[in-house]
Amino acid sequence: MIKVAILSFWHVHADDYAKQVIGNNSTQLVAAWDELPERGKKEAEARGLIWYDSLDELLANPDIDAVVVNAPTNIHRDVMVAAANAGKHIFTEKVIAPTVHEVNEILAAVELNKVKLTISLPRLNDSYTLAIQKLLKEDVLGELTQTRVRLSHNGATAGWLPEHFYNLEQCGGGALIDLGCHPMYLTRLFLGLPESVSANYGYVLGKEVEDNAVAILRYANGALGIVEAGFVNDHSPFSIELHGKKGSLFYGTPENKMVYRSSLTPESAWIEVEMPAPVIPAFDQWVEHIENGTIATENIELALDLTKLMEASNLSVKLNRVVALNELI
Repeated sequence: MIKVAILSFWHVHADDYAKQVIGNNSTQLVAAWDELPERGKKEAEARGLIWYDSLDELLANPDIDAVVVNAPTNIHRDVMVAAANAGKHIFTEKVIAPTVHEVNEILAAVELNKVKLTISLPRLNDSYTLAIQKLLKEDVLGELTQTRVRLSHNGATAGWLPEHFYNLEQCGGGALIDLGCHPMYLTRLFLGLPESVSANYGYVLGKEVEDNAVAILRYANGALGIVEAGFVNDHSPFSIELHGKKGSLFYGTPENKMVYRSSLTPESAWIEVEMPAPVIPAFDQWVEHIENGTIATENIELALDLTKLMEASNLSVKLNRVVALNELI
């Protein structure tokens, strides 16, 4: 049995990850730490967990095998490097860290200590993503020239997001680095890593972080990837558009179905795509990596690239210009 500790209940998905630990037959949730002791103690008591005032003390316990990191983004580097150096396997909420420099420090500690790392990038495992990857492999759309992926909700306007999600220091940004992570890593999956990024942020409610965001990824072959995210929309469906030299694909606009049209299909008719079964969640994949001694290579690569794209987007807004990814090196 893999004994797991929760490191912080800061993130809105912390409770979901606690349930995943409890729900997996190979893991047992045993302990907790939080940078805010009052919050952490309350959550630990509700779950019957051992509470640690000290992160170092928790990580020094040889009976704890692994940790789930839900801490503020700005302390991800410190928490995960400490966990890796203590020999604990790590499952973490995205992003790994807000800068490439910090991510590289985390990955170096993970490799040095031979612990298993997996990042929560849940939409990689969903049916629509798998269906799109199959169609791209079959080349029915031809070379992609543009993609658009949009994800937005009413968390700010309806008031259900926690106030600390608008804290620039803790979060490293707003709608794009939180919700926009999903459209961003999907765009990276479909198109690859771009040469440059240009971003624009909106502050509809006047928060410290953006609540409305668009990033444009530019590629050497002329292709463009459009990433949209927001906290200020009531009925904005999650949607994906792919456009290529041979056809186009639409998903979720607004119904949760996928259609494509290709010059390679009879009479160029719109075709509805049958969805495959999703693959197991990232958490369960992490457990399998621990048990089998394997590495989440693609997951980690995509997560590293996600941070590159987020850091470039933030820098683009700060400098009010296009930012080449090689500027981050």
